[in-house]
Amino acid sequence: MTEQLHDTSVRGFASDNYSGVHPEVLAAIATANDGHQAAYGEDAYTERLQRVFARHFGEGVEAFPVFNGTGANVTALQSMLPRWGAVISASTAHINADEGGAPERVGGMKLLTVPAPDGKLTTELIDREAWGWGDEHRAQPLVVSITQTTELGTAYTADEVRTIADHVHERGMTLHMDGARLANAAASLDLPLRAFTRDAGVDVVSVGGTKNGALGAEAIVVLNPEASVGLKYLRKLNMQLASKMRFTAVQLIALYEGELWLENARHSNAMARRLRDALDAGIAAGELPGLGFSQPTQSNGVFATLPAGVADRLRDGGFRFYDWDAARGEVRWMCSFDTSEADIDAFVAGIREELTRA
Repeated sequence: MTEQLHDTSVRGFASDNYSGVHPEVLAAIATANDGHQAAYGEDAYTERLQRVFARHFGEGVEAFPVFNGTGANVTALQSMLPRWGAVISASTAHINADEGGAPERVGGMKLLTVPAPDGKLTTELIDREAWGWGDEHRAQPLVVSITQTTELGTAYTADEVRTIADHVHERGMTLHMDGARLANAAASLDLPLRAFTRDAGVDVVSVGGTKNGALGAEAIVVLNPEASVGLKYLRKLNMQLASKMRFTAVQLIALYEGELWLENARHSNAMARRLRDALDAGIAAGELPGLGFSQPTQSNGVFATLPAGVADRLRDGGFRFYDWDAARGEVRWMCSFDTSEADIDAFVAGIREELTRA
């Protein structure tokens, strides 16, 4: 038996990727393990997953399970673009800031980015780069990519997505949604997945699983077949086609066939809310000098600003989290499906202690 190499009592606030795998997902993998199934997606679990996502997004959609979010985004966007195409996104978008240049180097596409202080694109921001069609000297802006929830923890409303989709489609472009935290958006908005994706005009969505309790499973879901070409081949080309596909598909079935995806997201959102509310109360009482917030808390992330040195002292004390903008003392605190109230309360106590040190 393999030796356990880590302290299971430690909880981090750096990323929802720090969490383990939900026990129901692990059990589903074990259930799928007996016997033989055809490889490369010709198995009963991948077939079932098509029906699962059809219930969420409507009939006629097609799901392509992949290993990770970068693979989902790059492969999806490749399928939506010709070689001369470009993608408009927020400068904070994961495809621009956190995918190691994969869209450009692997996908061969141009990213046209615009600043979005809250992480959300608007029609006005899109129009900063939505021009130059027919100009052979300019990469052609043909796809807009938005993130739900955003990299800054904010959520687009269904109406905001619809406004963007209409604007994009009127200009002959298509709309991609990076949904690594799509479940957190549904929990925040209290809406079914379809309401702010397919019904709001999204053409292709990358559906997350890993940040919400999966071992390593995402999916590209094509909502508008006319907006995507060649995914069957691009998934293989990009090394995102699992031979033992049943183990990828069954993770997503475990999450999305019932309510586990939503329960997990509601919990992680609630823990972020508990953290924010406790700190807001401390600020109001004058007990947390120098603490501020840079974004509204609408999902499972809290974005805060701290006085110099406080973040490092907290990390030295065992609370792992990332700087977001070190120059202005901005940090990101993420909650997960397995974050407990006790975890939050201990973190709040640690923040309080460091902020009140002489």
